[in-house]
Amino acid sequence: MKEIILFSSGCPKCKVLKQKLDDKKINYKLSEDFDELVQQNLQTVPVLKVDGEYYQFSEAIKMVNEL
Repeated sequence: MKEIILFSSGCPKCKVLKQKLDDKKINYKLSEDFDELVQQNLQTVPVLKVDGEYYQFSEAIKMVNEL
């Protein structure tokens, strides 16, 4: 089972990614702890963290579509 965390601020792109995860019934944790993203030099949300790998919006959408 993959550990999936969605870093979200509730912005429109965040809502799109969240909806895609929900539509596919993918289990994930929702996080607003952006300190972790700053440490990874990621400055925009949404970010999807899957098993320790970080994916920004376009990469995350592509990955979710393939699941």
